[in-house]
Amino acid sequence: MNLRDLRYLVAVVDQKHFGRAAKLCHVSQPTLSAQIKKLEEYLGVTLIERTQRSVQITDIGEQIAQRARLIIHEADELVESARSSRDPFTGELRIGTIPTVGPYLLPHILKPIRTSYPDLKLKLYEQKTDEIMKSLTEGDLDAGILADLGTQDKFELQSLYEEKFVAAVPEDFPAPRRGRMTPGALKAGSLLLLDEGHCLRDQALDVCNRVQIAEATEFRATSLETLRNMVAAGSGVTLMPALAVDSAVVESRGVRIHRFKDPEPSRMIIMASRATSARAQTIKAIGKLVATTMSNYSPSLKVST
Repeated sequence: MNLRDLRYLVAVVDQKHFGRAAKLCHVSQPTLSAQIKKLEEYLGVTLIERTQRSVQITDIGEQIAQRARLIIHEADELVESARSSRDPFTGELRIGTIPTVGPYLLPHILKPIRTSYPDLKLKLYEQKTDEIMKSLTEGDLDAGILADLGTQDKFELQSLYEEKFVAAVPEDFPAPRRGRMTPGALKAGSLLLLDEGHCLRDQALDVCNRVQIAEATEFRATSLETLRNMVAAGSGVTLMPALAVDSAVVESRGVRIHRFKDPEPSRMIIMASRATSARAQTIKAIGKLVATTMSNYSPSLKVST
């Protein structure tokens, strides 16, 4: 039994298909199938039930694949530790971002990162919070950029920047009489939110539940862009992260943006990584660079006040 065979097994379990698993592992399908068969013979159990039309993973196959992931992860960390000790700012760094942060943050930080660390190759993935945490745990990601998780024993958390929430309302929505809006003013509209699994949904609900605003249960968006379009169509109101607000685009679509009165609702954006990560030095440096970049960022967006 060797790491290569364990990687083959994990690939088949993840892909549920020998052809796709072989392509992922850069080997021929007969080679991969033969190695899996040898692994089954060595262990004395059936890991995968093969038919002409499907691949079924046995219960013991699932259990062994889960342990194999941990073994592979530890082996990869060992190699990465040695490589990082030579030069921590080379090679790949895999970073996941949540959908309500990544598209709006990355244009601000990618150039400074590439300028400061030209030999570091970033691989970026967009995932929901739970998916990022799972990928971090299993070693598929080195770090994740997401909203504050609270206290976490297994992860190192680095604060990046605080992001304010703003109100997005239709053009004919009653404007605040004096200056900025209060969350309670949103009661005059139907509250639109993202679908389950998006952390922004929970954060917006936390703000709105304080002033007892009911959610529009007949509609849930899968993206901020969908929320914008629904607000523009007059279907309701919503909260949006300030970094996601492009005044020129939003207002041209029939949406008005209002800042909230102090204390403005906000969320902390953080960098999360495994406490035992071999790339700890690299991740900390990238987090510090992102924090510095965002501290110097001054929004040029004009919002309704």
